[in-house]
Amino acid sequence: MSDPLLDIRDLSVHFKTPEGIGRAVSSVDLSIAPGETLGLVGESGCGKSVTALAVVGLVPSPPGRVVDGRVLFEGQDLLQAPSETLRRIRGRKIGMIFQEPMTALNPVLTIGRQMVEPLTTHLGISKETARKKAVRWLDRVRIPSARQRMNSYPHQLSGGMRQRVMIAMAMICRPRLLIADEPTTALDVTLQRQILALMAELKSETGSAMMFITHDLGVVAQTAGTVAVMYAGRVVETAGVGPLFDEPLHPYTRGLLQCVPRLGAAPGRLHEIPGTVPAATEPVCGCPFAGRCESAFDRCGIQTPRLESVQAGRQVACWLYNDQSDEKFGN
Repeated sequence: MSDPLLDIRDLSVHFKTPEGIGRAVSSVDLSIAPGETLGLVGESGCGKSVTALAVVGLVPSPPGRVVDGRVLFEGQDLLQAPSETLRRIRGRKIGMIFQEPMTALNPVLTIGRQMVEPLTTHLGISKETARKKAVRWLDRVRIPSARQRMNSYPHQLSGGMRQRVMIAMAMICRPRLLIADEPTTALDVTLQRQILALMAELKSETGSAMMFITHDLGVVAQTAGTVAVMYAGRVVETAGVGPLFDEPLHPYTRGLLQCVPRLGAAPGRLHEIPGTVPAATEPVCGCPFAGRCESAFDRCGIQTPRLESVQAGRQVACWLYNDQSDEKFGN
C-alpha cells in the first residue's frame, strides 16, 4: 500500500471560552490515501469542521489553539510549517470548499478577480491566461454565461451558483487533496444531486483525494469509500462505507443509522438517541458516549477507549470490542 497523502495523528484543538476550555477535538487519528474519498460524519458540533481547519492552518487564534498532534501532508508536518509554506499549499495542493459560500467569498470583489488571484499566485501565469482559464472552469461547473459572470459579485448569484463557484475555485489549481465542508447543506435536493455529481466528476478527472464533511449519511453512502464517525470531538469508528452501513459496531454509529428515515418502514416516531452530547467545556471521565449508551458498563464511565483495529480496515473506540475483559480490569 502507498503512504497516506494525509495522516492526522493524535490531533487535539482547544478553544478558550467564558465557560472554560472547550475541547473541540481530542486525540483524533485519521488518514487519507491518494485518490481516496473519506467521509467524516457526526452531528453538529462534534469537531468535523475544526479538524478540517486545523489541517489547513485556519483555526482562529485566539480563541483556538492546536495543543497536540501531527498533520502530515505528503510527509510534511503542516502544524510545524511556516505560515508562508501553508499559504503556498492552500489552494495549490489542498483545496477547500467551505460550508457557506456567501461568507467564504469576498463580497466586495468580483467572481473573476477571486478566481484569477490563486492562478496568478500559485501557478505564476499571466492575468490574461488566468482569466481565460477561470472562464473555462466556470463553464465546466455549469455556470451559465460564464464570461459575463466573471464580472458579477457574490450577492448577484444564487446559492447554487455560489457553491459552484466555490467548487471551481477549489479545483482550478488541481489540488491533490480537496476538503469539502458540508458543501450541499443549504441546497435543495435537486441542486444537491447536481453538486455531488459535479464534484465526483471533477475528482475523478483530477485524481484528487477528498475529505467530505457532512452530517447526512445518505450523502456519505453516495460519495465516500471510507467513513470516519466523530462524537464529542473524537473519532469513534472508521470503516469502509459498505461494512459500516451493513454492520455498524460502535453504539453511537448504530444509533445514527437507526435515525435515518427509510422507505417502507412502519409509520411512527423516528428513532432518536436519548440524552445530549456533553458540553465541550465539561470534563469527561471515561467514554464520552457512556451516558447515552444502552450497552455501557462500569469500565465505560472510568476509562476512555482508544481507537483500535478490530478487523482489517476497521477501527472502533469502544470497550465492547477490547480484548481485556471486565474481570481483568478489576470491576
